[in-house]
Amino acid sequence: MCGICGCGQTNDTSKLKLLLRQNQPLLKLDHNRHAHTHDHNNNENNERLIKVEQDLLSKNNAYAAQNRAYFQQHHIFALNMVSSPGAGKTTLLVETIKQLKGCFPIAVIEGDQQTEHDADRIRATGVPALQINTGRVCHLDAHGIGHAVMELGIKDHSLLAIENVGNLVCPSSFDLGEAHKVVVLSVTEGDDKPIKYPDMFHAADLMIVNKTDLLPYVDFDVGRCIQYAKLVNPDIQIIKLSSTKGDNFSAWTDWLSGQVKPS
Repeated sequence: MCGICGCGQTNDTSKLKLLLRQNQPLLKLDHNRHAHTHDHNNNENNERLIKVEQDLLSKNNAYAAQNRAYFQQHHIFALNMVSSPGAGKTTLLVETIKQLKGCFPIAVIEGDQQTEHDADRIRATGVPALQINTGRVCHLDAHGIGHAVMELGIKDHSLLAIENVGNLVCPSSFDLGEAHKVVVLSVTEGDDKPIKYPDMFHAADLMIVNKTDLLPYVDFDVGRCIQYAKLVNPDIQIIKLSSTKGDNFSAWTDWLSGQVKPS
């Protein structure tokens, strides 16, 4: 369970969290309007939890706004890369760097609970990478990203890729100041992920369907996956590719090249 965002709470609390993310007013509990026998302490605890989460998200959003202003001022195109563990984010980034590092500066912030394995893979390509180990926390936050950006000393007119902790739940709630959230979904995971984890796909601007070279060997309906994603987020863009085989990889690199402002 995440010690920061409070995941693992009841479904009722999750619904209230969703209201917070949508900036809807909190429900006011009126204990005089119905007869019941449950313990009011549970409601009081939930109200306190909601207040803490509201304060936490508000503080995070303030840091995210500062990050976004800095990125815009310095023409840094920041992406928040999110996915389940093992979807292929790091391999996607390694192959992206190989193709684009001669076009514009690239820097990477890696988020994992432990180890520097992914940051080491990025550094091996010759671009700067900073690892943030989150311990028991299941997502990156805007405050940590702000410090990482200062430590990396990212150049103007750069691409900054932020590889978030592998998790399709909590990172959807935490704005990092990015220009876009990009959700990576591999065909080995199941085509129903967009409706099983709708918050993440609703928050994303682009869905990459990765590992398409494995489609002959897995039970994954690409059309159904896209249908589910569009049901959750009608405006989401879709790119289907294989990071390892290079199939349709240019659709991704062309999209990136069109976003980074030249110096």
